[in-house]
Amino acid sequence: MPPNFVLPVTMLESMPVSIPITAEAVGQTEGAKEVEIRPRVGGILLKRKYNEGSPVKAGQTLFEIDPEPHRIVLNQARAQYNQSLARAEQAKREKKRLESLIESQSISQREFDNATSDESISVAALAQSRANLRQAELNLSYTNVTAPVDGISGRFQFSEGALISANTSLLTTLAQVNPIWVRFSFSDNELKQLGGALSEKNVQEVSIILSDGNEYSKKGKINFAASEINPSLGTQELRATFENNERQILPGQFVRVRVTTGKKDGVFLLPQLAVLNSDQGKFVFVVNEKSQATPRPVIAGEWKGKDWVILSGLKAGDKVIIDNLIKIRPGMPVTNMPSFKK
Repeated sequence: MPPNFVLPVTMLESMPVSIPITAEAVGQTEGAKEVEIRPRVGGILLKRKYNEGSPVKAGQTLFEIDPEPHRIVLNQARAQYNQSLARAEQAKREKKRLESLIESQSISQREFDNATSDESISVAALAQSRANLRQAELNLSYTNVTAPVDGISGRFQFSEGALISANTSLLTTLAQVNPIWVRFSFSDNELKQLGGALSEKNVQEVSIILSDGNEYSKKGKINFAASEINPSLGTQELRATFENNERQILPGQFVRVRVTTGKKDGVFLLPQLAVLNSDQGKFVFVVNEKSQATPRPVIAGEWKGKDWVILSGLKAGDKVIIDNLIKIRPGMPVTNMPSFKK
């Protein structure tokens, strides 16, 4: 370069700022409640009463199982109950009749004891019949398979006319998508950046970034934080909950989760190109009072957007060179271009 050459550069006047303490992780969404719909009684599946993939309300009938066999069993149980009731009333009358006779010693003590036992047996049989009747009533009601919670219905697993088994046949699934949950985790190093293990108390804000790069409008809250580090993965498992009134988010989506635990004061933001690497670590070129380029070691944190977060090595008012860095050598004169603040 010719003598007295002065390199034109762009400078940035560094000013301390406060930035949020954040970290991001990949998460996957899931329904707050994910329910498997199975029949409580077996039989022939007569009808499906919902549209697959549609929202359903708690208590809404989803399937109808042939009720006739269960109605027959109910009638039998009712008849058995009436029979047991009649026997119990008869045994009670018989005991009452014999009470007056035992007092006058017109009958033996054994006859009275037998009448007392018959009454107790008939009362027990009546209780058994009442329980059988109640069970038969429940089984008949179970032929209408209803939704236990509000949610989005899943795919129909059995065709109408199929024989299904009680408690085993999976008819469909139901996912409650409002609120929606997001599961994610952070490593040990990420937790250190955030200030330590996370909990509901020390997390100020949780947000998610959707696949299109836009941030979801609702903020979330931590509703589960593991009390220990997963030994196989070296991570703390976490879960956050978000409002999802418009069902914008569906279970199973992959999203980025951003967690904020506080803010960091007195740091500087520099364009990524302004931060260079050497054997001793990262450094930047600053302009000294003689308008010369001087290397300055710095300690950099994480990236924030397109900038490096500089934790130490700079002070307010330092003029950092942010372009023409490939031409700069230590001590080289540079033009005192008008600087701007960052």
